[in-house]
Amino acid sequence: MKNAIEVKNLEKRYDDFTLKIDALNIPSGQIIGLIGENGAGKTTFIKSILNIVHKNSGEIKLFDKDLSSEELSIKEEIGVVLDDTFFPEILTAKNIDTIMKDVFKNWDSKLFYEYLKDFGIKDNQVLKTLSKGMKKKVEIATALSHHPKLLILDEATSGLDPIVRSEVLDLFLKFIEDDDHTILLSTHITSDLEHVADHIVFIDKGKIVLEKARNEITDNYGIIKCELKDFESIDKSDIVAYKKNKYDCEILVADKITCAKKYPNFVMDKITLEDLMLLMIKGVKYHDGND
Repeated sequence: MKNAIEVKNLEKRYDDFTLKIDALNIPSGQIIGLIGENGAGKTTFIKSILNIVHKNSGEIKLFDKDLSSEELSIKEEIGVVLDDTFFPEILTAKNIDTIMKDVFKNWDSKLFYEYLKDFGIKDNQVLKTLSKGMKKKVEIATALSHHPKLLILDEATSGLDPIVRSEVLDLFLKFIEDDDHTILLSTHITSDLEHVADHIVFIDKGKIVLEKARNEITDNYGIIKCELKDFESIDKSDIVAYKKNKYDCEILVADKITCAKKYPNFVMDKITLEDLMLLMIKGVKYHDGND
């Protein structure tokens, strides 16, 4: 399968933080969910891919091309929505259409206005009069309207109400019906990823701590709940991470079916991506579950 993004030995250093990604291949035709807490390195990773921040070392390829050396040819194939950037607020959607015609060869005005209509946005509204959620819709419409092959989205659904988020996620699912299309979606709304992501990349403290198919995580991982006195009866090789509360323990395991048989007297809960993050970040980590 062709890769949309290939990363090798990426390192980006700041005074108090280092992003270090040894290897990551993102295949075409999938939605990749990027998760991690604030400051974990997700946005630095995305901006490194886009060459917005300059890496200290390593190699990043988009569709087998180096963005830093072939930026003009690759930008046509990438749609971007970032959490901390937007168009000048004096513009209207109609102004954006005019500007984008000169930026992208494949800009599709008809499609852009169809998205605006679906999102309930008037093309003559000044952006500064729009809510955060409405502005985000304009960004998404813009990202989709030059027919990119790759969407890179940083908190693209933040600020949207649940109904609109659902509509946007449906748009993303429709987008990747074409096997040449790919989405890298970073979000704090992990429940969205449970509905649409094919693969999860979990970054913590500048490193990838877990990379698996989304259904492999939700189907195989689980949380054992037991009293504090029972913690020592759990085989340490079964523990990915654990957190001791005032009265009980929560123990993350990578094989809930085997562990449910091995520890029949304990409760085994299903896991969400949010549960996974909390236990691996706030709990005591034993191993990454890849053993």
